[in-house]
Amino acid sequence: MYQSDITQFLNQLKAQKPQLEEEQRRGRSLLWDKQPIDLEERADQQSSRVKQTSYVYYQNF
Repeated sequence: MYQSDITQFLNQLKAQKPQLEEEQRRGRSLLWDKQPIDLEERADQQSSRVKQTSYVYYQNF
C-alpha cells in the first residue's frame, strides 16, 4: 500500500515520540481552550467603564 513521504515521516515521528500528541493537546489548551464567559460579570465590568469622549485629544480645562 502506498504512503506518501509526509505520512511516513509522521508515522516515524509518532513512533519515536509517543507523547507528541499529548504535548500538542496541552499546548492547544494553553492558547485556545478558554473558560466560559460569565455574562453578568461582563455586564458589570462594561457598565463600570468610564466613557471616552468623542474627540480624545480635546481637553476641556
